Amino acid sequence: MAAHDHDHDHDHGHDHAHGHAHGHRHGSVDPTRAFAVGVALNLGFVVAEVGFGIRADSLALLADAGHNFSDVVGLLFAWGAAALAGRKPSTRFTYGLRGSTILAALANAMLLILATGGIAWEAILRLGEPTPVAGTTVMWVAAVGVAVNLGTALLFLRGRDQDLNVRAAFLHMAADALVSVGVIVTGFVMLRTGWLWLDPAASLAIAVVILAGTWELLRESVQLALHAVPAGVDAEAVRRHLCALPGVVQVHDLHIWGMSTTETALTVHLVMPDGHPGDDFLAGLCDEIHRRFRIGHSTVQVETATGSAPCALAPDHVV
Repeated sequence: MAAHDHDHDHDHGHDHAHGHAHGHRHGSVDPTRAFAVGVALNLGFVVAEVGFGIRADSLALLADAGHNFSDVVGLLFAWGAAALAGRKPSTRFTYGLRGSTILAALANAMLLILATGGIAWEAILRLGEPTPVAGTTVMWVAAVGVAVNLGTALLFLRGRDQDLNVRAAFLHMAADALVSVGVIVTGFVMLRTGWLWLDPAASLAIAVVILAGTWELLRESVQLALHAVPAGVDAEAVRRHLCALPGVVQVHDLHIWGMSTTETALTVHLVMPDGHPGDDFLAGLCDEIHRRFRIGHSTVQVETATGSAPCALAPDHVV
């Protein structure tokens, strides 16, 4: 990782340092290829699943097809956001379009919840009037679904820990594979017992699985959209580290937020009465913040607190 720092004179006699660290976050994974393959596989399976679901009159298959289609749309959102995130900053969008990945994750979560509501409602209606289902067809189609969803999940396995969008894709595909296993079991039990109510009951179970898997994605994407400290970053640990730096007597106006689903930014004011510590100190600090806390874009302002006008942003309640 390379870190670059620049000093600028502030009109109040303060100094700033900016540190940037960039790198490929997905290991050896090519996100563009993974999204393309995932979309193609799942879209083809959705078409087949809808056809067989109508033919077999299986709500479980149609429910799973609806969920898989929402995954296709979600993958398209995430794919488009990943492409937008690579665009260079402009005079209007000074951070570039990195934040589009957060919006894509949020839209993905909301789409899944909407699909879950539709599945649950139809399943409740069908519970009152269960209809015969071609259990053998359900089992074979679901078996194909296990292969498609598991294969797609593996495409995102390596990058799931670094990117919310990639993790969402991985979790959705892995959950879908488990749901398809459940559909296979449902079809088998229905063939053995003739319990027609089992198909809508399985649909409700699918809805619960989707909701459980989506809740964390929704919570984290909303938090990122509101500029919360990203998951995995301990803000208090960052503050303690800054307070322990030699020459620092006070730390204030500390802000940590996600510029995207993979990049975290930090701004902070350090009060150092002995004067500016020099460019090497600031460059090393930015590099250390990146190594220890995975914060790749740090802006540090040094103040000496020797002037007559205190920093207006020093109180914790002031933003």
